[in-house]
Amino acid sequence: MSRYIALVDAADGVVGVSFPDAPGCVAQSENRDEAFKDATAALAEWVAEELAEGRDAPRPRSMDELLADGEVRAALADGAVLISVPLIRDYGRPARANISLDAGLLADIDEAAHRLGVTRSAFLAAAARERLKETV
Repeated sequence: MSRYIALVDAADGVVGVSFPDAPGCVAQSENRDEAFKDATAALAEWVAEELAEGRDAPRPRSMDELLADGEVRAALADGAVLISVPLIRDYGRPARANISLDAGLLADIDEAAHRLGVTRSAFLAAAARERLKETV
């Protein structure tokens, strides 16, 4: 899984996220927690659009490369902070996976999925997406 480094700037009551390596990819939210979630979705959508247009998504630069960038340094000097955002891609097609889980855990997953009105697969995919957002 690729990770892109984003600039987070909280000004005027809005938290904005921008990606130096993904020009035009931005997210805005009312708080930092929502901004991070929105940034993950915005990055996935931006990469999908780039690929749909026949362009390759740019390689994310390393932290050292970004810190050598004058625009990034200027944003940091103005109070922005850096965060690492995972690129969680959705190919739009299912893939089968054979996994093993404890029988009790699987029963709890099935019960929760039933309560939510989703399939086991949809439940597990949503849980995995949320967990991937948390990884650093």
